[in-house]
Amino acid sequence: MAFSNRVTQLFDIDFPIIQAGMIWTSGWRLASAVSNSGGLGLIGSGSMYPDVLREHIRCCKSATSLPFGVNVPLIYPDIDKHIQIIIEEGVKIVFTSAGNPKTWTAVLKEHGIKVVHVVSSSKFALKAQEAGCDAVVAEGFEAGGHNGKEETTTMVLIPAVANAVSIPVIAAGGIATGRQMLAAMVMGAEAVQMGTRFVASEEASSHIGFKNAVIQSKEGDTVLTLKKLMPVRLIKNKFYQQVLEAEMRGASTEILTDILGRARAKKGMFEGDLEEGELEIGEVSAIVDKILPAGEIVKNVWNEFNEALLNPVKRF
Repeated sequence: MAFSNRVTQLFDIDFPIIQAGMIWTSGWRLASAVSNSGGLGLIGSGSMYPDVLREHIRCCKSATSLPFGVNVPLIYPDIDKHIQIIIEEGVKIVFTSAGNPKTWTAVLKEHGIKVVHVVSSSKFALKAQEAGCDAVVAEGFEAGGHNGKEETTTMVLIPAVANAVSIPVIAAGGIATGRQMLAAMVMGAEAVQMGTRFVASEEASSHIGFKNAVIQSKEGDTVLTLKKLMPVRLIKNKFYQQVLEAEMRGASTEILTDILGRARAKKGMFEGDLEEGELEIGEVSAIVDKILPAGEIVKNVWNEFNEALLNPVKRF
């Protein structure tokens, strides 16, 4: 049964469940599978050359007649090319992150595109609202990948952002179940965006070795690091140990940049080098223990959300 609120109406979707547009993971197969299941799928453009993005958009159109979007990190070097392709291909939903929403929001909205910006504080949520964004994703410290410097947890961030803005708030960071979804909505969110849960899906384009590392991880196996550059949450491995030792020696940003090198995330998440690669994932990986079809994930989350509405106190 479909659910109706400002977010589902904004995107014309059945369920307030959004799949994050993660690099090396969120290709057209995952995005279309989530959209076909009643949620909102997002193509992660941050790891795509412009021609690859165009191909994924076209494949996604062929695989679903339902709404889907593209996630665009605003620090992408060829951002203007990505924006132009999105406009040319008729994409109607864009999630932006890692930059100033004022830069492209007006351009996108001139072409009838709904724009959502990812924020890590109520201050930046207000800036996104002022820029004309239709909604914000409030992403807590628990999230995987690149993270806010404020290190505010989702439990604190969601009510703070919901109190600060009048546009819809989408909760992200540490959410993988229907009960967590209900908790986020009780705090003021109108939808959830999940990344880690969809990394461990059959349709995710990430390497099977990385997916297995995700479902095998436990509490304490992820850590927010590289704070001098851009904070990123990773699974601890040999690469992380190199970073940790350098940071303990007081390494400069230049040295840390040299350790990071090029294509480190691709090496880990897409190629499956679990020691030398960058393994970006959220803390909630500790309770994700199965690789499932994306459609089954959406169904499970939605069913658990409804069960929790009827019985908020779960006894194990």
